[in-house]
Amino acid sequence: MVFWKRKPKESVPATPNPTPMGGASDSSAAGEEDQSGFLTGNALEDRRRTESLFEEFQSITEQVVRLQGKDDLDELLTYIVDASIRRTGSARGMLIIDKGNDQYKVRIARKRGGVPLDGDARFSTSVVKRVLGTRKPMADISGADAENLGASIYDLKLRSLMCVPVEAGEGEGALRGVLYVDSKAATRQFGPADLGYFATLSNQIVGALKSMAGHLDAVERARLEASLDYASVVQNNLMPTIPTDFTGYDLFGWYLAAERTSGDFFDFFKTRDGRFGVVVGDVTGHGPASALITSQVQASLRSMVRIVPNLCEAVTLVNQDLSDRIEVGNFVTLFVALMSEDGKVEVVNAGHTPPRIFKKSTGEITTISAHGPALGMMDDFDYNELFAFTLEEGDVLLAFTDGITEARTLKAPDDFLGEEGLEEMFRVQVGKATSARKLTEDLVAGVLAYCNDNTEDDMTMVAVRRTQ
Repeated sequence: MVFWKRKPKESVPATPNPTPMGGASDSSAAGEEDQSGFLTGNALEDRRRTESLFEEFQSITEQVVRLQGKDDLDELLTYIVDASIRRTGSARGMLIIDKGNDQYKVRIARKRGGVPLDGDARFSTSVVKRVLGTRKPMADISGADAENLGASIYDLKLRSLMCVPVEAGEGEGALRGVLYVDSKAATRQFGPADLGYFATLSNQIVGALKSMAGHLDAVERARLEASLDYASVVQNNLMPTIPTDFTGYDLFGWYLAAERTSGDFFDFFKTRDGRFGVVVGDVTGHGPASALITSQVQASLRSMVRIVPNLCEAVTLVNQDLSDRIEVGNFVTLFVALMSEDGKVEVVNAGHTPPRIFKKSTGEITTISAHGPALGMMDDFDYNELFAFTLEEGDVLLAFTDGITEARTLKAPDDFLGEEGLEEMFRVQVGKATSARKLTEDLVAGVLAYCNDNTEDDMTMVAVRRTQ
């Protein structure tokens, strides 16, 4: 290891204040190094430095403009590290990310000639820590100061390095770290003017990274919007058509997603024994994740009911299957009814908001309480309680999700519509409506009027009217 015997230079921890491009050096004496920026006082050298900065600014900007996604980000960062090495005449360069708690990660490591730095990507952690802490550039660590900053500088046989902070973006995608360049003994000695040049270059790099972050955010938002639009179309296509061919019944279903996709769902299907299935479900939350669970439960229930004729057993098996795959804390409330042409109905309510039954002969409205917890809450629960009843001509079954009963206005956030409020609307409208569709539409209109169209949660409603 070779060390020069000379008086060690002081480190330069202060942030440079670069002289404007093309401006004159503010040195206090002829031949003295410029302490305030990247200009040296040599007209030819200063012109070369200024032109190289402009060239690099343009190149980096062009790199940012063509960014299309996250895959291009590493390419841009690699280019930035290569440019830092090339423009400063360094031997190595790195982009080092601050992981917090004095933990650092080398994201990009390169050496002169645009070649990956394989194997030896060590650096002075003490320098990186100081630059991150002060948010100020540092250069020309040598001699005694190097000993104070860390033995790794000697271990790496380094005599000169520069390190500048970089920070761009916000949130999880934020980039916070340093650009770090160095050279081995006697190869390259960095001075204040070099640091000023590197700091000015890094300022442009930070600006480019911020532009990049904004650009990628816009690209990702556009992709997310397109994905949500597609997911919404897919979910709409999964919603069943309203059947008109089931003898003795008039049915209608309606839903409104709080976001682009819904955690609510309803379904109609026929069984192998000729009965007709009516389903209303509600997945915790709303949005794409909940929508995926709805499609899973919908498909699983359809398949299970067709294979297993016993409704309690079918719901139990669906719960077991779902519990193995759903995340802890998520669950699905489910109401399922199997109807025969003669008006007989079998029902299982798995933690769902109690549906209502209107009896035309008496004008009475009754509820169907839960027969067990929501799906996904208890994987070993046996749904063995079945509720059976008969719908006579003019009777109506109304099932809905809690987005209906929890409707409220922004002006009165504590004043929910509630089950009693919906039941009162139901009592008023059920005698007036001439069809299941008209009844549903009138009830929905009343709910939306109550909450002034403030739909904070998904809303779903299904009406089944006995016609004979």
